[in-house]
Amino acid sequence: MIDMLSELWEAISQNYIAQAAFWGWVSAQVLKFIIVLVKDRTLRLDRLVGSGGFPSSHTSFVMSTTTALLLKNGPDSDLFIVSLIFSIVVMYDASNVRLEAGRQAQILNQIVEHFKKRNIPVMLKGSQQSLKELLGHTPFEVFGGLILGIAVAYYQYSYIYNGVL
Repeated sequence: MIDMLSELWEAISQNYIAQAAFWGWVSAQVLKFIIVLVKDRTLRLDRLVGSGGFPSSHTSFVMSTTTALLLKNGPDSDLFIVSLIFSIVVMYDASNVRLEAGRQAQILNQIVEHFKKRNIPVMLKGSQQSLKELLGHTPFEVFGGLILGIAVAYYQYSYIYNGVL
């Protein structure tokens, strides 16, 4: 069993598509961390794994995967087309559905705070005292993730693999 898992890990770690996806996500998360560090002058380690912010790591993740599939298999590949459709759904979700969910969380948190200030009991279950507000992305943040994802996969293809897969 351990040998099988070891072989699986080795195969995945040496796969160009998996590498592109991984580095697309990591580069977006690191950029978020650096941007917050420079802009706000605060060390926020949660930016290395958290959602929301510039650039969209979800978008970078799926677009680096999609671009890698394009570069490896060509534009007429069924796998590329499926990945492109999936990427569009993820980007739409990030800039619309999850963005609105974050706005709703912000309003609900304000309502709860209003109640607490007036000593009106509020029953919150679980360890979290407020809802997470940074869920989605603005279209600009999604666009940043799109460009980053394409750039990461292209860089890897051109400079790491020298255009040969």
